[in-house]
Amino acid sequence: MKKLQYAVIGLGRFGSSLAKELIQLGYEVLGVDKREANVEELGDQLTHVVLADWNDEEVFRSLGIRNFDCVVIAISEDIQASIMAAILCKEQGVKKVVAKAMSEIHGRVLQKVGVDRVIFPERDMGIRVAHQLASPSLLDYIELSKNYTIVELSVPGKISGKTLRELDCRGRFGCSIVAINRHEEVIVAPVAEDAVHENDVMVIIGSNQQIERFEDSIY
Repeated sequence: MKKLQYAVIGLGRFGSSLAKELIQLGYEVLGVDKREANVEELGDQLTHVVLADWNDEEVFRSLGIRNFDCVVIAISEDIQASIMAAILCKEQGVKKVVAKAMSEIHGRVLQKVGVDRVIFPERDMGIRVAHQLASPSLLDYIELSKNYTIVELSVPGKISGKTLRELDCRGRFGCSIVAINRHEEVIVAPVAEDAVHENDVMVIIGSNQQIERFEDSIY
């Protein structure tokens, strides 16, 4: 099977962290930055690293961006360059373009020029931390839409030993336990006879209201 290839344009804190994690996951990654220090730092950590000015259209085209499965535009300090990079990627037929946005307006412009996914790292992390602070039992929080989320909840002693049938999350609250993380073991798509134990982590999907009602019932 062909290994997926990613290009990350902009190797600041976000871009470099993303690129290195993709490498850890086993993918091939081209890193592009116009700052020599960033290129030198990641030179032996990514598949390829190129020193290039993303404001130069000809240089940008010479990178062969169209050959990558996904391009991540992680330019943070230059909104105009971010938008131009997105336009050039779409013009060259990149299969999937993901771009970091600095503001809601920046994000809307990126969507208008055809970016497949716009991400707001600072905003999204702020939302996750806020939910974790508001609910100490909440270990992680991923927003799927305005109304639906995936959360990780630690199992309290109150329900330790109960099976999913006994908890009846779907019937009583409308949400579903889709995985149980137990130390180094992960039970994906657990069945009704599977039990949860104290300090297990439940991965739950549902609406915000459904999950909140379930959480209130077990703590």
